Amino acid sequence: MAAVCCCERRDRNVLQEKTAADKFYFLIMQEDYSMMTAKNYKFWFCTGSQDLYGDECLAHVAEHSRIIVEALNRSGVLPYEIVWKPTLITNELIRKTFNEANADEECAGVITWMHTFSPAKSWILGLQEYRKPLMHLHTQFNREIPYDSIDMDFMNENQSAHGDREYGHIVSRMGIERKVIVGYWEDKTVQERIASWMITAVGIMESSHIRVCRVADNMRNVAVTDGDKVEAQIKFGWEIDAYPVNEIAEYVAAVPRKEIDTLVEEYYSKYDIILEGRDPKEFRQHVAVQAGIEIGFERFLEEKNYQAIVTHFGDLGALRQLPGLAIQRLMEKGYGFGGEGDWKTAAMVRLMKIMTAGLKEKKAFCRRICWRYVPPSRRAPSASRYAR
Repeated sequence: MAAVCCCERRDRNVLQEKTAADKFYFLIMQEDYSMMTAKNYKFWFCTGSQDLYGDECLAHVAEHSRIIVEALNRSGVLPYEIVWKPTLITNELIRKTFNEANADEECAGVITWMHTFSPAKSWILGLQEYRKPLMHLHTQFNREIPYDSIDMDFMNENQSAHGDREYGHIVSRMGIERKVIVGYWEDKTVQERIASWMITAVGIMESSHIRVCRVADNMRNVAVTDGDKVEAQIKFGWEIDAYPVNEIAEYVAAVPRKEIDTLVEEYYSKYDIILEGRDPKEFRQHVAVQAGIEIGFERFLEEKNYQAIVTHFGDLGALRQLPGLAIQRLMEKGYGFGGEGDWKTAAMVRLMKIMTAGLKEKKAFCRRICWRYVPPSRRAPSASRYAR
């Protein structure tokens, strides 16, 4: 059964419907739409070594790193695929690989691991030019040390403790931010930490592609929804643009009645419509207004290439209603939203949707108005039922 939320409506002359109704009813959807298309992100697995120990050793290094990559991909824990890359043993190859990672739009980050000792000065130029999330996986191929059979060949080939320390030193000296995960690669806890980092890395990558459409400006005289949009673009890559309300309202007005009726039928077929004593015909007209807003807004956002939107009830122009149900639907499709012109929240909602795509937890904007301060034994959901 679909949940129903309501909020009191305070009409202004420029917003009024031709009705005496004083409430809007907003439905929170049960079923998911497909998320707006995000890139098919992957992560590169780069193994460090050197040619001091001969071709046979390098062949084993490559084999072992392939085994690790294949096992991680089969684990079912990771949200994204890992792509194996040839062993990195020279300054030129390391630099070339990192720059190829920069240029590959599907590469969301690089996982580095030192199988043998890898002289860290070889990594300096590549690391200096690399611009994406970086992880240092401090592991080794073997879980145990083979005390009964260990010899110099084994020690030369398996120097992860030595190589990772050398690599970690240069990355720290260069002041490069990265994630360090220590542990055995087959352990689920290690795999879960890799998965968590992947989600964060995708968030970093997607952040630079977020464009927020502001319908008018933020609410007048409100401080928390304001902010430095230039700094946000410098720090996070967000583009935040404003449009006159009526420019977007024109898209809403242009929606054919047939399309509105079709979408209203979808609403009524998918969701429980709770009238609470209201006239069904009149209520359906209100719902039809939201259908037109949903279609018109989505067309505007698609045409202008925006992934998030903000509105506020202080400036609705020619829009006949405050977007409510329409915004709920757009959020479910993957768009970000923030109330009262809050572009920061809109960008973060979009970012959280991308980062949690495919997970059980669903993210949406919900504005909380008031609290209930009661002992834990008496706690219940907030008294606020204002959802947008």
